[in-house]
Amino acid sequence: MDPRYTGEILKHLEKQSELLKEAKISMSEELHQLKVEEEMLMRKFYEIMSAHGKVKKNEDPSKVSDDG
Repeated sequence: MDPRYTGEILKHLEKQSELLKEAKISMSEELHQLKVEEEMLMRKFYEIMSAHGKVKKNEDPSKVSDDG
């Protein structure tokens, strides 16, 4: 590696590192939002299934009947 370019390479790598950290934070926030949305949708789905008699009263809410 040519020593003349080590400074430029270091700056480039530091910039790339910063961009990757920002991307990781952004993706983590998006994942959290999606998990919250999934939980809300599953609760609503359970309510709908219960209203239509597809879920037994004593059954665990995480186990929804898939027949009929």
